[in-house]
Amino acid sequence: MLTHTKIKLLCQPTHESWLKQALNNLDVILLDHSHCERKAAGVAVNMLFRYPSHESLIHQLTAIAKEELEHFEQVNQWLEKKGIPLAPLKPSPYGATLKDAIRRHEPHRLLDSLLVSALIEARSHERLGLLANHCPDVNLAKFYQGLMASEARHYGIYWVLATQYFERQIVDERLEELAQLESNILSHLYPEPRIHS
Repeated sequence: MLTHTKIKLLCQPTHESWLKQALNNLDVILLDHSHCERKAAGVAVNMLFRYPSHESLIHQLTAIAKEELEHFEQVNQWLEKKGIPLAPLKPSPYGATLKDAIRRHEPHRLLDSLLVSALIEARSHERLGLLANHCPDVNLAKFYQGLMASEARHYGIYWVLATQYFERQIVDERLEELAQLESNILSHLYPEPRIHS
């Protein structure tokens, strides 16, 4: 039975079947992790371009983009160490389904973008924690442990930004809707191992 740290933003904890799948396919999970860090940096940078007059957002997401790129480099060093070539991977439906839920018109687009990013970072934090606690490779487990604080900080920043730009009640109501969608996506394990499968 998995023991979870309760993460406030998430409706449901990760099921044990994901951890089993991930531990049986650690090389693929590591490769997917590289893709996740690259995409996370890209999301932060895209928001910098979309909202150039939002000073708090610019300040916070510049730091996140830098850190995500550092993590991207660190994961790629692990891939090199293990002899795993950088290669494309078909993504699970997770990211695309959440992205499709982002409303297209402002100010809803900003709110949804911040909350979707917060949920993805929160799930990453939870799952890296599971890998840190259960990975048989001690050094890789330490690496995952080292990334957990950053992921927690990132989802906190996205959530705080949402509460800076929007009333708390509006944030809470929309977060509840998106968090339910996020859990629903993960209720059926994607057949190919991914960080968000």
